[in-house]
Amino acid sequence: MKIKTFLNETIKDELVEKRYTLTPKIYAEVRKLDDLKFCNFGDLKKIIDSEILAILGPKDERDAPKPKAKQPKAKKTDNKKKETKDEPVRNMFTEGFLGDLHKVGENPQLYPETLKKHLEFTKGKVHTRFPPEPNGFLHIGHSKAVMVNFGFAAYHDGHCYLRYDDTNPEAEEKKYFDSILNMIHWLGYEPWKITYSSDYFDQLYAFAIKLIELDRGYVCKCSNETIKKNRGIDPVTGQPGGERSACEHRDLPIEWHLAEFKKMHDGAYKPGEAILRMKQDLKNPSPQMWDLIAYRVLNATHPRTGDKWKIYPTYDFTHCIVDSLENITHSLCTTEFYLSRESYEWLLDQLHIFRTAQREYGRLNITGTIMSKRRIAKLVNNKIVRDWNDPRLFTLESLKRRGIPPGAILSFINTLGVTTSTTNIQVSRFETSVRKFLEETVPRLMLVLDPIEVVIDNLDDSFEIDCELPYKQGNDEFGKRTVKFGNKIYIERSDFSEDSSDKEFFRLTPEQPVGLLKVPKVIKFKSLEKDSNGKITKIHAEYDSESTVKKPKTYIHWVSSKSATPIKEVRLYNQLFNSENPASLSSEEFLTDINPKSEVIIKGALIENNFFEVVAKSPIITDSLKKLNFYVQETTEVSGNERIRFQGMRLGYFCVDYDSSDDGIILNRIVELKN
Repeated sequence: MKIKTFLNETIKDELVEKRYTLTPKIYAEVRKLDDLKFCNFGDLKKIIDSEILAILGPKDERDAPKPKAKQPKAKKTDNKKKETKDEPVRNMFTEGFLGDLHKVGENPQLYPETLKKHLEFTKGKVHTRFPPEPNGFLHIGHSKAVMVNFGFAAYHDGHCYLRYDDTNPEAEEKKYFDSILNMIHWLGYEPWKITYSSDYFDQLYAFAIKLIELDRGYVCKCSNETIKKNRGIDPVTGQPGGERSACEHRDLPIEWHLAEFKKMHDGAYKPGEAILRMKQDLKNPSPQMWDLIAYRVLNATHPRTGDKWKIYPTYDFTHCIVDSLENITHSLCTTEFYLSRESYEWLLDQLHIFRTAQREYGRLNITGTIMSKRRIAKLVNNKIVRDWNDPRLFTLESLKRRGIPPGAILSFINTLGVTTSTTNIQVSRFETSVRKFLEETVPRLMLVLDPIEVVIDNLDDSFEIDCELPYKQGNDEFGKRTVKFGNKIYIERSDFSEDSSDKEFFRLTPEQPVGLLKVPKVIKFKSLEKDSNGKITKIHAEYDSESTVKKPKTYIHWVSSKSATPIKEVRLYNQLFNSENPASLSSEEFLTDINPKSEVIIKGALIENNFFEVVAKSPIITDSLKKLNFYVQETTEVSGNERIRFQGMRLGYFCVDYDSSDDGIILNRIVELKN
């Protein structure tokens, strides 16, 4: 407790700033504390490290060693003409983990004859699969798996299955099946075939019988507690390490196991009363070889097979067999399944079928977020967020609603590359990547979030100027639009200050004129009006038609009073949690870690009326956009209002939210203009 108090009350600010580089200093300071001077440092270090992790979260790119500054090379003088080359675009499929993968047919086989049939089917083409469980919505981490599997196959002119791993009917719902396919389409991929693990239930059952006949499978009626004890798992800590022993049913005759498995199939047992286990190697140090469960009894109606089955295969039994049956050349999964490779290959070899090669890469984590289905459900049920597609979450449905383009996600993953290490990325880095993508792909509009009316007294109501603005400066493909300037406009409240002495404020003040974007002359302050609470309600200004001011210090955006379009709501989104690592908090603590400003709703904003032209043309597709490495054409089948994206000049990037209706327009801020 004393260490926790010291870290949170004495040194937390410095720790957050300097992160893990401060650790040696903390070790030294803690050892000076009166009550801890004579404690074993090894014990203290474990506690300190644990508390630092709780505050900072896992190490990420901020904690990577800073590269040493390169010494400038001596200049060489020669007569050769210098050549300039464009910086090569990174390609995740040709480098790192994916670049090192074996070619089709090169993975070793215990039974070489199985390879011949495999190659006859694949014809040398890469075959991968994306095998989600249809028990929840995909999140940002899944987007990496989608891109790894679909992208790797596409890069090698191969095929990728979408295979629903529907072996747990208790948790599966139609909405998850539908959402998964929609998100794959949204990311720009089309499955070669859509299959289901349940397509293979009859074959899997036959393989289970074969396993028993080979004396490599047995029916076990032990309780969960007994199974854990036999595996040497401590009942208090849950940690392995104790003596392992065989189940009392393990060595009963094969005929008994076949009869008992038939009874399981016929519904003679209730859930938990009997399971089918693989007869592996209890002496093996890997827990994945400690007689894994192959089948269990479930009294649940399956979404596709109905009540046909009373027993269902486990992931450990199903996954590798279906990979083999579908002739998968590369079974690509994340590193938490690394130990599973041994049991995966063991089972395929026992059944004498093609041994697909499982290979593992590091998963993607983003700071300040949670991915747990159980925890997101708590946020939804407690009405902290609207639903599973709330823009503050990192489900793919949420990111889509927030307005993040699918191409931005793919581009982000490509820049990270694929390695065997878990990738912990700051959310700010993700947003920077999104911002960079939007910078090249969306038009600009003038949006005023907190409008204050400016009346230009020396212009009459009939005065009007057509101001021409490009939708994107420097790119004529986006086209141009006309905005009418008259004697009444709206500017941002923050673009006016009553304090003329502030030398760092370059916008409108009583003594300082300001330029209006694409308006020929500046405006100068004359007077203002306030309400009874002292809030400015109106500014009176003068149009500098005589050009007494040659060049203003800056230009601000504005909207015309005559043609301004009201916005019902603008929703500004920020990080949902205060901490960098909310996943490390307890199931109750994380609910108190909510950032109260994660969603700021602004009413009364105004936008130029060219907004409706952008709506009509969205998404605006240009030749330069099509040339982007990860351009994804969004169709009406999988995309809605979020395709309407634009930059609110000087403010950020926005999209139209699903909640928009005839009653009013609702905008979501995708990301700010700058970090």
